[in-house]
Amino acid sequence: STRVPLIEGQGNFGNIDGDNAAAMRYTEARLDVIANYFFDGIEENAVDLKENYDGQNLEPVVLPTKLPNILLNGAAGIAVGMATNIP
Repeated sequence: STRVPLIEGQGNFGNIDGDNAAAMRYTEARLDVIANYFFDGIEENAVDLKENYDGQNLEPVVLPTKLPNILLNGAAGIAVGMATNIP
């Protein structure tokens, strides 16, 4: 669960009772308004770009976010030899 969702879903994604989600053709997702802060420097050449998997387009190496996601939504997980929980 996240404090501030970055993606807004539309359609049947299942429910807490265990019903399955609908097929992909019946669902869609778009970025929420707050997610625009993650892309605010791409047009100003604030980050380096690299070729995508087939070399036809360029994609950013990192996102030039004005709003750090780890501070916004936190993180929790267990890795080899360490664990984290950032509320």
